[in-house]
Amino acid sequence: MAKAAGVAAAGFVAQPRSLMAAPIPSIAIPKEVPATLSEPAKAGSFEGKGMSGAEVFAKLCKEEELAAMFCCPGNYTVINAIAAAGVPAYGGRTEGAMCAAADGFSRVTGEVTACSGTEGPGFTHMIMNIAAASAARTPLLVLASNMQMAGDDREAFIQTGYQQPLTEGIKKYGKRLVAPNRVHEYGAYAFRNLKGGVPGPVHLDFPGEVARARFTDAGSLTDYYGKEKYRSESRPGASNKEVQQAADLISKAARPLLIAGQGVFQRKAWDALKLVAERQDIAVVTSGPTRGHWPDDHRLSAACSPDALMSADLVIFIGQYCMPSPGEYRLAPEVKAIRVHPVQEDLGRNWPLDLGIVSDEKIFLEALANALPAKKREAWVGELATARAAFEKQNLDHYALGLKHSQATGHLHPAVMAKEVHDFFYKGAIDPKQTVSGSGGWTTGLFASRWLRANRPGQSVVCAYQYGAIGPDLAMMIGAGAAVQRGVGPQAPYKGAPALVVTSDAGVAYSMFELDTAAKYKIPIISVIYNNNSWGMWPSAVSSARSMHMYLFQENLRYDKMAEGLGARGEYVRTVEEMRGALQRSYAAAAKEGVSTLINVQALKEFTSGKDYPPGIALNAEPGVGAFAH
Repeated sequence: MAKAAGVAAAGFVAQPRSLMAAPIPSIAIPKEVPATLSEPAKAGSFEGKGMSGAEVFAKLCKEEELAAMFCCPGNYTVINAIAAAGVPAYGGRTEGAMCAAADGFSRVTGEVTACSGTEGPGFTHMIMNIAAASAARTPLLVLASNMQMAGDDREAFIQTGYQQPLTEGIKKYGKRLVAPNRVHEYGAYAFRNLKGGVPGPVHLDFPGEVARARFTDAGSLTDYYGKEKYRSESRPGASNKEVQQAADLISKAARPLLIAGQGVFQRKAWDALKLVAERQDIAVVTSGPTRGHWPDDHRLSAACSPDALMSADLVIFIGQYCMPSPGEYRLAPEVKAIRVHPVQEDLGRNWPLDLGIVSDEKIFLEALANALPAKKREAWVGELATARAAFEKQNLDHYALGLKHSQATGHLHPAVMAKEVHDFFYKGAIDPKQTVSGSGGWTTGLFASRWLRANRPGQSVVCAYQYGAIGPDLAMMIGAGAAVQRGVGPQAPYKGAPALVVTSDAGVAYSMFELDTAAKYKIPIISVIYNNNSWGMWPSAVSSARSMHMYLFQENLRYDKMAEGLGARGEYVRTVEEMRGALQRSYAAAAKEGVSTLINVQALKEFTSGKDYPPGIALNAEPGVGAFAH
């Protein structure tokens, strides 16, 4: 026996030497991925062994037309049931990134999406991105399992955690389901909150006793009836008197400015907005986590006209869900204000009003279009055009400075990177309305967002909106890319097109592994990574002893090579010419082969400093292109 064991051991040691001569296998998508994606839906039924609690909930999600679910394996009973019911499902590498992907899908479609995680670590990993979705008022359904109620207070096994208190302040509604026969009832609660009023995350957690419970007839479930009976599509509308009051104030103003917030996008009210603005030459600027429901290239757009904002003598907020204080927007202190909002209690908060109206955004805009007399404001339109030209000149001046810095250092300045991206996607052969884009990072984001454009609904995502999270950008845009691949909602005319994200070396660390997810589901994304070897806030350590090391990374890390190891393409650039070539090759690979690319733009941290390399960085005017606070 000892001799036999020795022979076996010798063989075991020798085997790796022979394998060293064998070729390294190529990255491949498992055959089970396309096979299972093509399987027909198989919803649960009360017949036979009946439906589990998870299947009852999944049936409700399907009937509510849940647009997509993004998850990591965990909460198995629930996610398996939702996928089997026919809801488009995506499985990724981390729960946090998949939560951001669900958020991104919703931001470019306006639809309800879901994310899911396992009991403790999976759920807590999602927290940052649940909070980001909350700040963006995303209708995000957060699902998580929660072991068994039988283990409460016993620290039984692993991953046990009481979840609901952890999402206080970052959700619209939440419930731990403890009565199995009420699973459908609380599903209805969830969708009432997701699809009514101002949206926001809804958090449900499923103990094992609820998810695995069995039901052989509908009578054993409480409130088991369809959505036409458990929620209403009715919306509040302004009275004729209120609409006329608004119309009178607008008609008397010389330079009215309409701020079209997230509610205009959520309610798909962009056509009604166009009627109102063009009827009286009203300037329009969008706000919120999604841009494009008013096109940047329209003659009445104030998005790229920051110098004109202070001239407005009346501001009309419609669908401004995250309300700023007066000093946070570049508007005159004495400007008159109208606000239209679906929730009465929010009117007058933060901003003093001359007229507050409780109404659905679309209903109000349609009524206002009928009440407004036609009027031209040539002086106001001219001022917008002058301010737009000044903004474009400022950007070009920054580009010229950036070119000098790039040539002097052999590294690409962010102003140059941003303009080259702009020119490729909006000034070349590609339809400027096609590509969905998003940006993040500090130095990166502040430069890139000045150049990214949104000329149709759902074209651009403000990844860092309000909450300012560093890291969701890549995963968020993979989710947005999934919506484009399927052609959901406003993405239908551009179905199958690649998506774009411009983000930082700091941010990409949070979700870079989701390039594997993009490859698995054939979601082509072009990721432009600004690599300046540091956290963008490194200047705060300059005058502090023993601090700088905390802000720095290893220099010249090769994110492009890391991407190649995940099945994507990699490009490495330091010059304008290399950047242009990389964009062309990356787009061709995305459009023709469905392959993602990470472009590693090698830069220097010192480009952030206005003292060393002017112009440095500064916060952009709000509202408008480059805004992310409100």
